[in-house]
Amino acid sequence: MKTTLIKYFTGAAILAAAALTSLSASAQAPALPPCGPAAQLPAEFAANVDANARCFELRMYTADPARDGEGDFEGGINELHQRFREEEVAIFEKHGADVVGVWQDNERPNTLIWMLAYRDLAHRDQVWADFAADPAWTALRTKYNVPLQRPQVFYMSATDYSDLK
Repeated sequence: MKTTLIKYFTGAAILAAAALTSLSASAQAPALPPCGPAAQLPAEFAANVDANARCFELRMYTADPARDGEGDFEGGINELHQRFREEEVAIFEKHGADVVGVWQDNERPNTLIWMLAYRDLAHRDQVWADFAADPAWTALRTKYNVPLQRPQVFYMSATDYSDLK
């Protein structure tokens, strides 16, 4: 009986360890789609992309009023705009991003849309790492901890015939 229990618990520990490994692997963020200059793209994307195209990232943030007041969350779309107005755009620019524009969605009043541009995908990763580590971002996020739904994000490369590269 003792040997059977030991085998059972050892097997259970192995299964638990395997499950944790699987969970941590699936919790890792998937690789970002390629974007930027044509030479850095797979052939199926590169044919219509400019040789000097930057990596563009379009992001849509929707304030979630149902979560306002839960835990540390406070505010809505107006506070999100204030966060961007006050310093978020400047922090991204400080770390090398080009903030192409920020818009109010006229069909969805709780949604802010913005676009950033980087030299390439590696530059994008560096900008975001530096932004996340910036104490000014931590302070700003604490000041305006707006509850957001999962953002919608699109990565794009400028075509060879686009005026905006």
